[in-house]
Amino acid sequence: MSTAKEKKYAKRMRNQPSSVSLTSDVTPDRGSRPAEHGSRGNVHSHRDSHPGSSGQHQRYSNQSPFQSRGGRGRSGPADAHLVPKYITATMFAQARAAEINAMVKAVSQKTSNCLVFQSLPRHMRRRAMGHDIKRLPRRLREIAKKEMEKTVHQKKELSKNKCRKARRRHGNLVMEFNRRQRKNIWLETHIWHSKRFHMVKKWGYCLPDRPTMKNYRGCYRAMTNHCLLQDLSYLCCLELIGEENDILKSMSRLCSTDTGPSFAAAQCLSGRRQGSLTMYKADKYPEEALGPVTFIWKPKGAQCVPSGQRQLWIWMHPAMKQDVLKELRHVFSCEETPDNAVPAAVLQQEEQQVVPKSTSRKRKRRDKEGEKVVPVKKIIGDGTRDSVEPYKWTSKESSIVISDLTMEIVRYRLVGPLSHSVLTEVLRAAPLHTGVEVPEGGPHNWWLDFCRDENNVNLHSHQESVFQLLQALDSPAQVPPGTILGLTVGDPRLNLPKQKTKAVPNLEKYKDVEQVKSLRMDGFPVECTQSLIWSSSVRSKVTDGKISDQEINRLRSELLVPGSQLSLGDNESKIPVLLIQQPGKVTGTERPGWASGWDICLPKGWGMAFWIPLVYRGFRVGGLQQDLQRSQFMGSPYVPGDVPDCLAGIQSAKETETCLLDKYKGRPPAKRTNFIKHGILAPFRCPWEQLTREWEIRARTDKESIGRTEENTDREETKAMASEAAEPIEEHGVQTCPSSAENEPILKTEEKCGDGFLVLRDKKLLYKLSAFCSPFLRGRRGCQSTKATTPELSSMINPILKNFPRSLVWVRLSMLTKGSPELHALISIPSDQDLLQMSKDKSFPGPQEPKHSDSFKNKVVKLKKERMKEKAQKKACSSNDKEDPEKIITSEQALQNDDLTLGLWPDPLPELTTHCNRVLIGFVTQGNFSLTVGCGEALGFVSLTGLAHLLSCQPADRRGLVLIRNPSSLHHRFAKLLIDM
Repeated sequence: MSTAKEKKYAKRMRNQPSSVSLTSDVTPDRGSRPAEHGSRGNVHSHRDSHPGSSGQHQRYSNQSPFQSRGGRGRSGPADAHLVPKYITATMFAQARAAEINAMVKAVSQKTSNCLVFQSLPRHMRRRAMGHDIKRLPRRLREIAKKEMEKTVHQKKELSKNKCRKARRRHGNLVMEFNRRQRKNIWLETHIWHSKRFHMVKKWGYCLPDRPTMKNYRGCYRAMTNHCLLQDLSYLCCLELIGEENDILKSMSRLCSTDTGPSFAAAQCLSGRRQGSLTMYKADKYPEEALGPVTFIWKPKGAQCVPSGQRQLWIWMHPAMKQDVLKELRHVFSCEETPDNAVPAAVLQQEEQQVVPKSTSRKRKRRDKEGEKVVPVKKIIGDGTRDSVEPYKWTSKESSIVISDLTMEIVRYRLVGPLSHSVLTEVLRAAPLHTGVEVPEGGPHNWWLDFCRDENNVNLHSHQESVFQLLQALDSPAQVPPGTILGLTVGDPRLNLPKQKTKAVPNLEKYKDVEQVKSLRMDGFPVECTQSLIWSSSVRSKVTDGKISDQEINRLRSELLVPGSQLSLGDNESKIPVLLIQQPGKVTGTERPGWASGWDICLPKGWGMAFWIPLVYRGFRVGGLQQDLQRSQFMGSPYVPGDVPDCLAGIQSAKETETCLLDKYKGRPPAKRTNFIKHGILAPFRCPWEQLTREWEIRARTDKESIGRTEENTDREETKAMASEAAEPIEEHGVQTCPSSAENEPILKTEEKCGDGFLVLRDKKLLYKLSAFCSPFLRGRRGCQSTKATTPELSSMINPILKNFPRSLVWVRLSMLTKGSPELHALISIPSDQDLLQMSKDKSFPGPQEPKHSDSFKNKVVKLKKERMKEKAQKKACSSNDKEDPEKIITSEQALQNDDLTLGLWPDPLPELTTHCNRVLIGFVTQGNFSLTVGCGEALGFVSLTGLAHLLSCQPADRRGLVLIRNPSSLHHRFAKLLIDM
């Protein structure tokens, strides 16, 4: 028998009882007498007998008592001497009882993981035995019943509708979808995206992250040559209605003109342009930023609101919504609870009273009482609200009303040079009413009232003609940035193409039209920016009056000529839309206007009706990763990750750190980077606060040392002079000491800024810094001082440092050599030796960082052993009640407090700036190989004090050169630092 068979046999027989055996020393001869120790038989005592034996006899060493001799049977006379003459009844019964118990235990215990019916022979097995116990033999039914009870507890509770056909019914399907989006809101295109995209749950939404197919270069080609489509309906919109002066007066406290145009900009206030700015807490500029927002003013000529009042829409990222809304309520003196919020008691009463009627097993249109079953309505918009209408807050001091229009408006973004051509093919102006009367209360009464006014008809025809002029443009970048156009269009599902096509511009049709030139110069006229989408009543009527896809398909099937275009006449739905131009890349000199396009705003409920026609025109659809890719190639900050001085950016950084840390700990220690040896203190986050604080202290100590040296030289001069004139000279030296004069404002700003930091967004200061970082630029505003010397630079930067000692500056980094920067890469200052070697050898890639020693490795190994020891002691303590578990718990808590991970620095971190061989000034927040310029590019922040030190110590021809090092590498790469304006 082989070794494997022996092991298998031993495993099978491990629970079998031991066999009966006789001892050799008690086997009597034919004429022997009983022993003389008071016992009647030659047997062992009870305490000496083996529990598995009979307690009296054991077999011979070389022959069994049951083996026949000479071919005779077991009861032959030759074996008569093996049978004992006397036995003890009690001891014999005990031995037999032990054997019987062992046999029963062996039979009842399972020796394998198979089920009961699987232990039967193959000819006795039946398929129904897995769920029907009665199919098993009676002797195995009890065991099978116990197995079935165990499996029932392990399985999840089955739904009431077990069959898939019942689950896929429309009513049940809609109820299931509504239940699944209670916690994370779905976009109207969620089901379309979920079949083609990787979905992520962020900011209270379920959003498409990236397509399941390869898309990186394909999406770039779409943004460069054709068009990319994105669903931005998750962006939040807040509406302000009230007097213009009251709105501007309060909103001026939340922004500053130093950062750019405010809410009172002339082009934006008229309604012709979309504006963008960074909001701050009331009267807190430049500290406590809320984040970047975009805003649109309703044109003054519109009649959707009472005369004298204006309407303002503010669009923001969902991560910033609560902070902005809280500050708006504070500025306008509104209560925290909405005016139209439904009390919780009323909601509970409604839930108890309203019991939804459920259909029977068969799909019937009527219930038992003959009444029609109420169909389940799909959630449209924000289904987490208590009330159907958007939340509203009314100001106590004025008549201003704040409304939350989140998910009330669908917003799509079209990126690419042919986005306007696609819009002209998908959208067609709504046909005017033919004069047939519409019954009162119908879904299209609002359009009938609009067409009765001749001015409205002329406006509609003017908007249509201007909209067709977009076909004469090569790119949306030819239109002024932020241009707005209002329009009312027909149902795009009626002109859906039979197959996917690509739209192209028609340049010859509008080649010599003067209107095209005026469109490129001034944009659309003011009256063309009006749209009925500003009216909440019109939006609700358009949403409720939408014809279902089922009805349109039924009407198409009834056409006499299959495939011909369907015409509904006056019954066709009319949808007011708003087109907003996106300027694309507006900073830097490389490829201006790249990734420009259009945003289209629709009433809720019409998302998929516009989405499918847009996709059929050759769009490539993108998700969150494509939006990040677009912002990186444009060189613009990505919200909220690139806004580190607001609450949304801080929360985003924490989530990113947690995600990266979990991935890092999920790998084995031998397969992950040891960041301690690489000299990386924080590989998964950017410690901006510590960086700015260290640079502030560094600048102050440098100034103090300079002041001390100058003071010492003054004292030496005074010793050489007469003692009588020494005192005034000393006083004069103290008064003119640069350290005392310049340290006072720094200490004041330290008290002012506290422990926080801020991002410098002052346009004038950034223009000056951009001129020094890019000395070779010509003909741009703010670049007059390109040949400035170091004293001019210090005179310009010193006032900035006095006001903003702990500031960060947004920069763009372009690699001069090979290499692709990564997230959280280090931005350092090159040494003089690095610049000298680079000037000698143009192919010099960059210096090498020596490996650091890991002083925590032994501690981590020791801590791991102690944890294993504590676990073993805790396990032993649970089995033994004599030990005290309190000591183990306290020691385990102490170990958890000193949590160490192999390869990561524990908190608190040592000094950041001088930890490596090169002085650190910033970190990278976005980095990759840029397809637009053909080299590695990075975006990030640097300390303003560190940037001033960099510019002051470098020569004019090498100004702006920095070193970039990825966290997983020891190699520094040269890069050019730019501040694009």
